[in-house]
Amino acid sequence: MSQSERLVLATRYRLVSEIGQGANGTVWRGHDELLDRAVAIKELRLPEDLSEDDRVVFYRRTLREARAPAQLRTPSIVEVYDVVIEQGRPWLVMELIEAPNLDQLIERSGPLPPERVAHIGRQLLEALAAAHRAGIVHRDLKPSNVLLDGDRVVLTDFGLAFSSGSVSLTRSGHFMGSPAYVAPEVAAGEKATPRSDLWSLGATLYAALEGRPPFERENVMATLSALANESAPTPQNAGALAPVVTGLLEKNPTRRLSHARAVDRLERAMTGPRAGRRPPTPRLRVVAVIALIGATVASCGIGATALVVGMMRESPGPSPTAPAGGSPADGAVAAPPGAGSSTLVVRARSGPCKIFVSVPGPTINVISDETLERGDARQYDQPDLNAVVYDAAACDVWVNGERKPGGKPGERRSYTVQKATSGG
Repeated sequence: MSQSERLVLATRYRLVSEIGQGANGTVWRGHDELLDRAVAIKELRLPEDLSEDDRVVFYRRTLREARAPAQLRTPSIVEVYDVVIEQGRPWLVMELIEAPNLDQLIERSGPLPPERVAHIGRQLLEALAAAHRAGIVHRDLKPSNVLLDGDRVVLTDFGLAFSSGSVSLTRSGHFMGSPAYVAPEVAAGEKATPRSDLWSLGATLYAALEGRPPFERENVMATLSALANESAPTPQNAGALAPVVTGLLEKNPTRRLSHARAVDRLERAMTGPRAGRRPPTPRLRVVAVIALIGATVASCGIGATALVVGMMRESPGPSPTAPAGGSPADGAVAAPPGAGSSTLVVRARSGPCKIFVSVPGPTINVISDETLERGDARQYDQPDLNAVVYDAAACDVWVNGERKPGGKPGERRSYTVQKATSGG
């Protein structure tokens, strides 16, 4: 056992085993002996040739910028529990998330499909929005700092890996950050801003789509030279995400996509082109006909009240995309028609059930993005589907005839579905 593995920080955080190393330090699996829970502990490594004044600046910035994200309460940002100064250097105690990062996934699986990258980008935009509202700039957004814990996307190392961008450190010749993902203006020596975080997000999404970052070259200097002198390449695998990625990779910060415009373009890419307004529901059409006929029969002296009441008793009929037979009265128990033979069936149980369903492929093919009212159901027979249910307590879901467990109110569930085939 090494000396570090025997170390207990602040008399409560015991180092258990090393998880990994990076340019800025070592991450340890730890145990909080006071609260009896597993934690992640990052040991920050300072350049050995820093002056004492530079070390003081580093410590102050570390403490200040670690406290700020600790106040953010969003699932898209790793939670910071504590900061400890031990053995002359800072240690950060954080939420332990045992999940691969985006860099590992790209290395293992290659480029990701656009619909998955869109989901990752949307959650990272939420994380940046929360941080930027609090005055925090990440400064080192890159795939290795993005954890993928199932449906949850978590941004780590907030304000730390590149927090020491002070004049003294820059003059010392230490390039802080990742050249392949740093914004051009920051690489040129300007101060990092929320717009530079958005550029890094664009480079991260580009890497997820193409398998490598847009300006990566054989060494740091070649990468920085390409960043300064070459135009951003157009992603080849982005499909509908191309306007989002190219807009974020605009080198001029004033012309770069703002957060709001990036969200808008990403939402439009995820939902696909619209053919126009959705047609009125059958119920609204019936009401319009009732009003027209009521006025007509009234002018003819016919009893309009009896006619209108009789028409209102008529069922508006099922939606063209709903399973045949409509929804049963007990929506929480009985399966709707078609649930046993369809790839996916979703029905609103107790209230509005928002769903997003797409067919995986080289482009984002959205087949449903709507909110079902109580009792409404939709069935899908495509052989491959990705689906998101935004409130697991309000929706019943059947996959290949099997009803999936419900969840908590407001809990989002994602499903990757393949049509069952008979065993022959």
